[in-house]
Amino acid sequence: MKINLVMIVRNEERSLKRCLEAAKPLVDQMIVVDTGSEDRTKEIAEEMGALVQEFSWVNDFSAARNYGLSLSDGDWNLILDGDEYVREGDRSILEQALSSRKGMWIGGITRYDPYHDGEGTSVSTSVLPRLLPRGVRYQGMIHEQPEGNYPCYPVQLSADHDGYLVADKGERNLAYLRQAVKEYPEDGYYQFQMASTLRNLTQLEESLPYFRKFYRISRKRDSYRAGGVVLYLYTLLDLGTPGCLEEAGGIVDQEEQYLGNWSDFCFVCGLFYMKRVLSDVKKYYHLLPRIESSYQKCLTLGEHPELGGVVGTGSFKAAYNLGAWYEVSGQNDRAVQYYTLAAKEGYEPAKARLKEIAR
Repeated sequence: MKINLVMIVRNEERSLKRCLEAAKPLVDQMIVVDTGSEDRTKEIAEEMGALVQEFSWVNDFSAARNYGLSLSDGDWNLILDGDEYVREGDRSILEQALSSRKGMWIGGITRYDPYHDGEGTSVSTSVLPRLLPRGVRYQGMIHEQPEGNYPCYPVQLSADHDGYLVADKGERNLAYLRQAVKEYPEDGYYQFQMASTLRNLTQLEESLPYFRKFYRISRKRDSYRAGGVVLYLYTLLDLGTPGCLEEAGGIVDQEEQYLGNWSDFCFVCGLFYMKRVLSDVKKYYHLLPRIESSYQKCLTLGEHPELGGVVGTGSFKAAYNLGAWYEVSGQNDRAVQYYTLAAKEGYEPAKARLKEIAR
């Protein structure tokens, strides 16, 4: 079995050596397609033993990726970006996983994405279709996806991605996405990506029409849908108007049967019930027990990075929110119990609350 690494890059001198060093033990050949670097990207790739080719940028990520794939003779192609670093893996285990299924399918790798938030840094995970069998190509000018209706199955391969910590590509992507949603108005994936990009740029109200259309036209089986629903709910809660809370309530009720066994959904439900109660305590007092039950369910479900979502919604973040809930409801002993649970996992806000209570 031959496994090749196929990448497209531009101005990646900060991270490319680390990326290639991590991937090299798992692959037979490294193919790096440069789309117009003005730094030492090409030199670094060559020094690492990669085959380096140039591709004139045509405002189409799939075109560049497909050119790289055309250079590969691998049975499987591992696709990485220059700011992604494969965690230590075993080539024999990877080969065994890729040989374990018949027919055409795509291997999914679990990516860990640290990002800045109001609490400092959080980490999200997602399973991305990054191990492509020979012959599979990409489609889509941006946020490109493999062509075909091939199933994607996770393999035991993970990668860290630090791009969200050092650069925000949202403004760059926005022009591409505006063109994509104009050309493909009924493509739910582009609607989701547009909504998500606007949200990340803190353009919350502008993101709502795209979230609403994504929600209307996406299918339950679409791999991006669950994460899109949760982001949609967070956006409505961040805006926090009575109309947005009403809209969020309808989505929570509708999606519970589909997403109720996913900790990220249960976590945002806990936040929703809290905001709903605070918006009108007399009217929504009956929802108080659902705050507690939502976070308890998060802890019961636990952490499953292979399902995607924010790290901690099945553990320390849920435990902390339970602690806060018990503290404000006067149950200090239970508050300390759950703050301690979160603190044992290194969650600094929980440590701070325990110190405050101890005083």
